Amino acid sequence: MIAKRLLVTGLDGFVGGTVRQLLGEEALGSRFDLVIPSNALELRDRGSLTAAISETRPDCVLHLAGQSFVPISVNDPLATYEVNFLGTLNLLEALKACGFTGRLLYVSSGDVYGWVSPADLPVTEEHPLRPRNPYSVSKAAAELLCTQWTLAHDFDIVVARPFNHVGPGQAEWFVVSDFAKQIIEVKLGRRVPEIRVGSIDVTRDFTDVRDVVLAYLLLIEGGRSGETYNVCSGQEQTIRDVLNGLLEISGVDCRIIVDTARTRPKEQTRMLGSYAKLRQEVGWQPVVNITQSLRDVLNYWEGRLKHG
Repeated sequence: MIAKRLLVTGLDGFVGGTVRQLLGEEALGSRFDLVIPSNALELRDRGSLTAAISETRPDCVLHLAGQSFVPISVNDPLATYEVNFLGTLNLLEALKACGFTGRLLYVSSGDVYGWVSPADLPVTEEHPLRPRNPYSVSKAAAELLCTQWTLAHDFDIVVARPFNHVGPGQAEWFVVSDFAKQIIEVKLGRRVPEIRVGSIDVTRDFTDVRDVVLAYLLLIEGGRSGETYNVCSGQEQTIRDVLNGLLEISGVDCRIIVDTARTRPKEQTRMLGSYAKLRQEVGWQPVVNITQSLRDVLNYWEGRLKHG
């Protein structure tokens, strides 16, 4: 089997780093050949995208790059729209200009569902989209853009809607990484034994980033063009339980301090997704359990803070 030439936007990010890591392993490396352009990809610069695609000539594209932090999108919605929506348009235009005939996997977000009634959990791909912040609006709009290009330009595009990720290397402003960093700082004697938190009695559906990346690669190989797939664990957990899990694994004893500055107004109180469609169509299911994910995040921060 000839390996597919894979171009990844956002290769230097959290998920992109995991893509690079997994493609370095023999099993996946024989199926995908990661192609890296000479110059960095810039979504707001169509010329740089066209040059990169012309240089690398990919068979498939994994579109990860984007502005993914909700508070930033609230503070600067225009920049988020420029990167996530117009940047996706730039990528599509560049692919068209280069005569691309392969598959694009667009990575959206489970956040596009917005507010979901507990009676409607777990969320399936048929649930209506009700985005509630500029980040999720930008993702929903880019999904519609991909649909339009599938219909009007005969592009082969599959959409993934990942729910919350967790894993080593994630930026510290995301909840699990934030808690892990604080805990390791306490362990190393660099802060008082207190963990500052926001709303920790809400629930979320966490999936290890390594499972998420495997889902993306399977969708590139076997997803149906024009279809959308949830990427999630199918497990609902409170943030409090995740925090307690981190504390138990680390052996650190801390006071929990609720910081109102960390809470979000009108926050979704419960979230749970269904990956039944993904399992049925490409045979994916999560294999990394949450305990392993939390342990790996703690180890990452301990190594970084000790030696960084």
